Amino acid sequence: MDLSLETRELDGHTLVAVGGEIDVYTAPKLRDKITELVSAGHHSLIIDMEKVDFLDSTGLGVLVGGLKKIRAEDGSMSLICSQERLLKIFQITGLAKVFTIHNSESAALSA
Repeated sequence: MDLSLETRELDGHTLVAVGGEIDVYTAPKLRDKITELVSAGHHSLIIDMEKVDFLDSTGLGVLVGGLKKIRAEDGSMSLICSQERLLKIFQITGLAKVFTIHNSESAALSA
């Protein structure tokens, strides 16, 4: 399965809707998109993971790397994720304490 990325501006934030699988083959595409956005001055990112079917350690690494890049620019990056199996991955790895994770787009925008 491939990775789809859709970017749009919402209330001063840049939302990246991710769909498909984030794995060793597709993660570089997400990394490049985050790098491109940060370089273009987008320092408030929301990564919408509601349509992500699979996430492996490479994908987690890309998200952590993206967070580091954006924090270096005094920005913020949060996630939208309500899927129990993905939330479990964030909890097991301890990344649930690192990322701000919202259960909906409206919750992410109002935070």
